[in-house]
Amino acid sequence: MATGGLRFWKDGRDVPDVMLGFFDYREGFNLSLRVNFADGGEESEGLIFTGSEGTMEIAGNTVSVSHTPLKKAPGYTIATFTEAMQKRILADYLRKYPLTHPTGEPPIGYEKYVAAAGYLDSYDHFNNFFEAVRTRQPVVEDAVFGFRAAGAALLSNLSYERGAVVHWDPDAMKLV
Repeated sequence: MATGGLRFWKDGRDVPDVMLGFFDYREGFNLSLRVNFADGGEESEGLIFTGSEGTMEIAGNTVSVSHTPLKKAPGYTIATFTEAMQKRILADYLRKYPLTHPTGEPPIGYEKYVAAAGYLDSYDHFNNFFEAVRTRQPVVEDAVFGFRAAGAALLSNLSYERGAVVHWDPDAMKLV
């Protein structure tokens, strides 16, 4: 599903300048897609992947990896309860999530990879396409790949346009 609207550029256009898309994948993960063209689209693009062993952030030509595993317990906020209630809540919490000391090697920490100055990923795409034409071999990213890659944005636009949740069958590649 997606929501948004014309929040800034109210000049007759019919495409939202701000939009949020939310996706619930059957494989058990979620995606949030944020679009903000209020600044003319100059905002940097990026992706953040969060997993059980850390996070990976891709922004421009930089990839950052943090090897900080997710906590084993959800945490708590109990300061507004009475002292007696805090003790009961904390005792229950510690029974459910006992404190454990880390074992094994410590995580690596933080890694950062930056592409060489002047690198443009579009050159790789063009090179792959021209090489496929020259050799008559398939391109790496064919039409189906492109359709799937654009799927989140296309479904966000459709949901926004309809003002409703849309359901997608990724196997049949059709709306349900």
